[in-house]
Amino acid sequence: MKNIAVIGAGTMGNGIAHTFAQSGFTVKLIDVSEKSIEKGMATIAANLDRMVSKGAISEDDKHKTIGNIITYTDLKDGVTGVDLVVEAATENVELKLNIFRQLNECCSHNTVLATNTSSISITQIAAVVSHPERVIGMHFMNPVPIMKLVEIIRGYNTTDEVTKLIMDLSVKLGKVPVEVNDYPGFVANRILMPMINESIETLYNGVAGVYEIDTVMKLGMAHPMGPLQLADFIGLDVCLAILNVMYDGFKNPKYAPCPLLVNMVRAGKLGVKSGEGFYDYSESKKAEKVAKQFSN
Repeated sequence: MKNIAVIGAGTMGNGIAHTFAQSGFTVKLIDVSEKSIEKGMATIAANLDRMVSKGAISEDDKHKTIGNIITYTDLKDGVTGVDLVVEAATENVELKLNIFRQLNECCSHNTVLATNTSSISITQIAAVVSHPERVIGMHFMNPVPIMKLVEIIRGYNTTDEVTKLIMDLSVKLGKVPVEVNDYPGFVANRILMPMINESIETLYNGVAGVYEIDTVMKLGMAHPMGPLQLADFIGLDVCLAILNVMYDGFKNPKYAPCPLLVNMVRAGKLGVKSGEGFYDYSESKKAEKVAKQFSN
């Protein structure tokens, strides 16, 4: 397994492509938008430059990594002849199902099809392909080149052979794979998102402010960043999408997204990527200034 296709050049997609390429794999990075591909490749180059400056890799390593990545705007061309496809498109059920329908037409039935979804059912995605046993979840953490964990999610039909193949592959990437079963939110987000949502409820109910909530969790619970800052980093739209998937999947009100989160997403206050969420990122991306809405 040496030839990898990654679908989506956004935050997760370019990080996954970077990680495979740095490990010596040939990577085909696919996105319908040429602008997104250019931005993704620029991000990869910037991250590699940062690694060179820290002495983590050499200048030669950087050039080899970039040389291992080929970009495509046509999905069929991009997935031709690959051993593994990793889909890393936006966390939207219909979008992902449509991509997998196309993969079913374009790929050999021996090609392993993985999705980086953080909450959507692997079994549901696999149901649109003719060989569902080859579909698996490969949930990387952000930032992908740095974070060690990969959640490996088995769909209802995923074979032991495919699971072992992807577990072993993750180790070759320098990651620590953890096998989990296919239920909404898996493990990481089933535990993380209710905590983030409860933090937003705590703010919404006026118990404490943004800085205070994050400080309690950082200093009292030894979290590296507070839950509201983490929500901004993940993207409030992504948090909302994951909560909605879990709420729909379990029909349990404890997963219902806080009205404040819903309104912020509607208003375009998505966190770091939009320049404002619970913090103001207009001057710094380090969550040093609480957003004006919450600063009184």
